[in-house]
Amino acid sequence: MARGVFAGAVMVAGLVAAQGGMADPVSERLFTHKHWMVEIVGFDDGSFSCVAQVSDGDDTFSVWADPWNPVKLQFYSTSWDFSDGGSADLGVQVDRRSPWSLSDAELYQNSVLFNLPEGDASTRFLMEVVGGSTLHLSNDSGSKVQSYSLAGSSASIRALTECVDALADEGDGNPFN
Repeated sequence: MARGVFAGAVMVAGLVAAQGGMADPVSERLFTHKHWMVEIVGFDDGSFSCVAQVSDGDDTFSVWADPWNPVKLQFYSTSWDFSDGGSADLGVQVDRRSPWSLSDAELYQNSVLFNLPEGDASTRFLMEVVGGSTLHLSNDSGSKVQSYSLAGSSASIRALTECVDALADEGDGNPFN
């Protein structure tokens, strides 16, 4: 798998270099399993990120990762409109485990965005996602807003990790960074 992910990272990097930048993100699907997919995404500033995403119609739950930034969770729905921006305190629960608090999650257009803190808590959260069957997003009063299937998340998070590792191996060619 890593060789395929690495080839995808190199291909997207080559596309960006050939275009001399781009207006919209360029992505390549690296892996699909059940309702999940993993892509590498190249942005117009020359940066890259990997994303593992599960979709249910117009609603998605995504885990964004790269070697240089915190892991970011994104919850997206076409039925949401956060054009005024802001933030919210939310809850996320995997199956019937104890809920996780997402304090000050960013509200942006149709998305709720949250950076996972570095360390053991993030690892524990991702391990719950890998081992779970359903993730529930709740508002600050505990009412469920949306649920997402985690079937296929184990293989998809593994593919996400391989994508991030490939990006780290690719680096920027500067051995001092």
